[in-house]
Amino acid sequence: MKRILTKIALVALAATVPVTASAQAALEGHWKNGKGSVVVRVAPCGNAYCGTVVEASEKAKAGARKGGTSNLIGTRILSNLRQAGDNVYKGQAFEPKRNIRAPATIRLINPNTLQVKGCAIAGMLLCKEQRWTRVS
Repeated sequence: MKRILTKIALVALAATVPVTASAQAALEGHWKNGKGSVVVRVAPCGNAYCGTVVEASEKAKAGARKGGTSNLIGTRILSNLRQAGDNVYKGQAFEPKRNIRAPATIRLINPNTLQVKGCAIAGMLLCKEQRWTRVS
């Protein structure tokens, strides 16, 4: 009986570890914004996640320049993302077009869709939300 209970406990423990690791790994990768104008690489940076622009349309680059960002490629637009629940991450977002940094919530809707939401004033007003899709 002890051996059966030990095996059940080990199986339960083993089942919980990969879920967390795979949820975190699912956030990593290349993601395209809803308009398809920007591709962001999400990867670990320190003990959190960050998102850096790796591709951008000419229109997106021009908008960023108007906001004061001279080179959109290489700009970190998501930073300090830390897990805040099941498939939910909280951190900071930067919108180059308006030169605004704001608290952000990232929700992994499914393996290929992220919901990215940032709110400027007090983290509750002037909110913007986008759906991003994974780029393979």
